[in-house]
Amino acid sequence: MAQDTSKRIDYKAHSDADLLTDLQSLKREQLNLRFQAATQQLEKPSRVREVRRSIAQIQTEQSARAIALAPAKTVRGSAAAAS
Repeated sequence: MAQDTSKRIDYKAHSDADLLTDLQSLKREQLNLRFQAATQQLEKPSRVREVRRSIAQIQTEQSARAIALAPAKTVRGSAAAAS
């Protein structure tokens, strides 16, 4: 099953502030979608999945940026530390 990646947003191009703003708005939308689903008013059930995946993409990008900024730690007993 091939996925259509034309709808995906490239979050790597966004600034940290933009990512935070997008994440907040998506979490708010996710909450609203949950309420709509609970009251049987949800028009597009597929939107729940899209929002959940967008949140995951933003969190993944934020995590990758945090790892890139963190200083490298050496692990005791590893081959890299012994060299």
